[in-house]
Amino acid sequence: MTNPADILELPKPVWAADDVTMLYDMASRFLSEEIAPHYERYEKNEIVERSAWEKAGAAGLLCASMPEEYGGAGGTYAHESAIAEALGHVGVDGFGIALHNSIVAPYILHYGSEDQKKKWLPKMATGELIGAIAMTEPGAGSDLQGVKTRAEKDGNHYKINGSKTFITNGQNANLIIVVAKTDPTKGAKGTSLIVVETDGLEGFERGRNLDKIGLKANDTSELFFNDVRVPTANLLGHEEGQGFVQLMQQLPQERLLIAGQAIGMIERALAVTVDYVKERKAFGKAVVEFQNTQFKLAELKTEATIGRVFYNDCVKRHLNGGLDPVTASMAKYWITDLQCKIVDECLQLHGGYGYMNEYPIARMYRDARVQRIYGGTNEIMKVLIARSL
Repeated sequence: MTNPADILELPKPVWAADDVTMLYDMASRFLSEEIAPHYERYEKNEIVERSAWEKAGAAGLLCASMPEEYGGAGGTYAHESAIAEALGHVGVDGFGIALHNSIVAPYILHYGSEDQKKKWLPKMATGELIGAIAMTEPGAGSDLQGVKTRAEKDGNHYKINGSKTFITNGQNANLIIVVAKTDPTKGAKGTSLIVVETDGLEGFERGRNLDKIGLKANDTSELFFNDVRVPTANLLGHEEGQGFVQLMQQLPQERLLIAGQAIGMIERALAVTVDYVKERKAFGKAVVEFQNTQFKLAELKTEATIGRVFYNDCVKRHLNGGLDPVTASMAKYWITDLQCKIVDECLQLHGGYGYMNEYPIARMYRDARVQRIYGGTNEIMKVLIARSL
C-alpha cells in the first residue's frame, strides 16, 4: 500500500531510513492481505482472532524493538512507529499489536530480570503470549495513585484481589501486567507492577467484552482477581514499591505511540477524502472544484503537516533519549485533538455518504474519539503541561 503521506506530499515520516521503510512496506502488505480482508468479521465479533496474532508474530511484526536475544528484531521505537502508522494507513486500528509491542513488552525489557525477559519476551514475539497492562479500575482512571487492587505476600506468592476495567486486549491477553498496591499505607510508593500469566490461573476471571462506540475489533474488557496467586518472582523490579516510578518513566512512550496512531489516521483520512472529492460530482462538477472544498483541504493539509513535523521531532528526541513527559503530553493531547478535528471535517466533505458505515471515514470517525481519553485524558495532559510553566 502507498503511504498516504506520499500521496499528499506531506513531510517524510521520521522512520524513513531504509530498514524501517522496508518494515513499513512489509507491515502494510501483511495488514492489507492478512488482516484487512477479515476486519469486518473482527469488528462484528469484537475481537481479532489469536491466529492473526500468530501470523503477525511469524511475519516479524511483534516485538520489533526487543533485542534479538529475547526473540525480537533488535529495532528501535522507529520500527514500532512504522508498524503503528501502517495500522492507521491500512485502516485496521483495532488490531492491538501496538500496545503489545510498544507498551507491554518495554516494561518487561526495562524492569524485568534476565529470567523474566527470557521467559516472556520470546513468547510475546511469536504471539503465544498476548500482552495487556491493567491500570484502570472502576474508581481510578487517570489518577493511578488511586488504584485499589491489592497484592499481599503469602509465602513465596502474591495473593491479588481487585478489579480492572477498560483493559485493551483484555479477552485475548494471557500475560497481564497488573498495577497493584503492595503497601496501601505508602500511597504511590506502595504501588508495584506484577506480571500475571492467566492460562489456567485459579481466581482470575474475564468480565464482558465491553460494548464500545468505536475500535470494535479490539477486545476491551473487565478483569477480576479473586485471591489470584502468582509467584513473588513475577514482581517487576528489584523490590516492591517501584511501580509508580516505572509507570511514570514509560508513559511518555505510551503517549507518543498514541500521537503516532493519530498521525496515521489523519493521513489516511485526508488521502481517502481527496480521492472522494475528486470523484464525487455535485452541480455538474467534481466536489474538489468548489472553492470551499479547496480552502478546507488546504487548511487540513497544513495542519496535518504541522502535526507530522511535531510528531517526527518527538520521535527523534525519544530515539535520542530526550523526550520529556511534558512534550510527550503536548504531542498526545494536541495531535489527538487534531485527529478528531480533521476526521470530522473529512466526514463533512463526504456529505451524507460520510455517515454511512460502508465508507472508511465513518469508521475513522468512531475510532478516533477514544484517542483523547486513554493514555491519560487530554485534560490531564494539559494539567501536566501547566505544571511546567
